Amino acid sequence: MEKQYQTGFGNHFSSEARPHTLPLDQNSPQKAPQGLYAEQLSGTAFTAPRASNLYSWLYRIRPSVMHKSFQPLKELTEKTFFKPKYTNPNQMRWNPNPSSAGKQHFVESIRTVCGTGSSHEQRGLHVHLYSFSESMGSRYFMNADGEFLFVPQSGSMEVKTEFGNIEAEAGEIVVVPRGIKFQVNPLKGTVCNGYIGENFGAPFHLPDLGPIGANGLAHSRHFLTPVAAFEDLEGKFELIGKFAGELWSAEMGHSPLDVVAWHGNYAPYKYDLKKFNTINTVSFDHPDPSIFTVLTSPSDTVGTANVDFVIFPPRWMVAENTFRPPYFHRNCMSEYMGLIYGVYDAKTSGGFVPGGGSLHNFYSAHGPDADTFEKASEVELKAHKIDHTMAFMFESRVPYMVTDFAMQKGFLQEDYQNCWQGFKKYFKS
Repeated sequence: MEKQYQTGFGNHFSSEARPHTLPLDQNSPQKAPQGLYAEQLSGTAFTAPRASNLYSWLYRIRPSVMHKSFQPLKELTEKTFFKPKYTNPNQMRWNPNPSSAGKQHFVESIRTVCGTGSSHEQRGLHVHLYSFSESMGSRYFMNADGEFLFVPQSGSMEVKTEFGNIEAEAGEIVVVPRGIKFQVNPLKGTVCNGYIGENFGAPFHLPDLGPIGANGLAHSRHFLTPVAAFEDLEGKFELIGKFAGELWSAEMGHSPLDVVAWHGNYAPYKYDLKKFNTINTVSFDHPDPSIFTVLTSPSDTVGTANVDFVIFPPRWMVAENTFRPPYFHRNCMSEYMGLIYGVYDAKTSGGFVPGGGSLHNFYSAHGPDADTFEKASEVELKAHKIDHTMAFMFESRVPYMVTDFAMQKGFLQEDYQNCWQGFKKYFKS
């Protein structure tokens, strides 16, 4: 049977896996229906304005507090969530994840490439890679630090959450907000590879459209939230929690995914990037790449993001008298870019490959490679479709620092700058 979802972004959803388990009149009645426990999960402070207040009421078989004390997982912390600590002004580019070999479950597979900020500061973003082929089994995960934005690059996976289950593959994204318990498993025997943006700041939401109007970019109706599904399982289970950058383990006697019904506007969701309605010029010159923003996490400076999640999808290029690839650029924002599939139109001579990544920190000059520039400067400017490609970017107002993992030989491309060394001098003084 096809997976069922509820549609919309930011909606107040209601869902029950069993009839008559969702209270109709009170969030926390003296006795919740059918012997369930009422529990509120808050995504914002209680006093946040109504328009931005995030919460959900969960009606579960056992309250979340039923677990033993958390114990530190220092070895797993050191293996997975590395600390970004090196500032590097150079343009940087990486090959695909070197840790993709071997059998491991999702949490074991996480490797941090770069990042800025922390849960203590409630700002910034860390960029991770994952590569797993094993189920998490009786293990579950909860991130108290930030929300996870999954960008699958290959393989199909299932994200089982307290709110229900989500399936995703390359070309889709999944967002699991802070504090939600979940489990990530491969589907169809695949090896799952991809990227994670761990957002410590304001929760992602849709950008304002301004003069674009009601239609364009990502539409709220294309976002999918799971319907209620629960596990009524008893035995020995492990809850792995991430708190202030460290992993901890607590033993449980039941599955934490035991929510039978829920309602609210704080829940996980997925989105198919192919449904993005791309906006572009039909005359001349370049609109700014902000027109490709799918989700944004705002900062306290209006118009300047803590993190923007941006994509570069298939699109028609029709601009007249215009250099069509991304222009040479120095940006006050810092850009981590990944490639899901295909070829990125600014790097047609190779090096930027699916599963790889690049980093252009603030005011680090970047742009098309020499081969792309030469071809694009002479090509006949007829209508052309860039097809079978999907790149993305995590753009932040603060510089990313890199980890020891990111500096590994064979992973970091030490010759990245060579792609810009072949530009000819055409000007004659």
